[in-house]
Amino acid sequence: MLDLRLYMAQRLSAMVMIPLTLGHIAVMIYAIQDGLSAAEILGRTRGSVLWFVFYGLFVLAVSLHAAIGLRVIVHETLGLKGRALDIFMWLAGLLLLVTGLRAVLAVTL
Repeated sequence: MLDLRLYMAQRLSAMVMIPLTLGHIAVMIYAIQDGLSAAEILGRTRGSVLWFVFYGLFVLAVSLHAAIGLRVIVHETLGLKGRALDIFMWLAGLLLLVTGLRAVLAVTL
């Protein structure tokens, strides 16, 4: 039953990531074509709740998606099972979430 829930969570996180990834790519293309400097980009993102929510949701979806994927890879390659595998997944997800949110905060606060 856990495997089914993780499978569904990973697929749902992918569905959230698709429009966010496309949005991120569109923003990067816009920034590059307009020749914006890092200072100009930060000037537009600092203090923005919209960018905080956009990239915060992106980080949350990616962290969940990647942690579940890493769980599968570690199980298949290293043979880790049970509680140790679950702990690995949660720690990997937490590490990704914390580092991602630190980046989001650095750009939006």
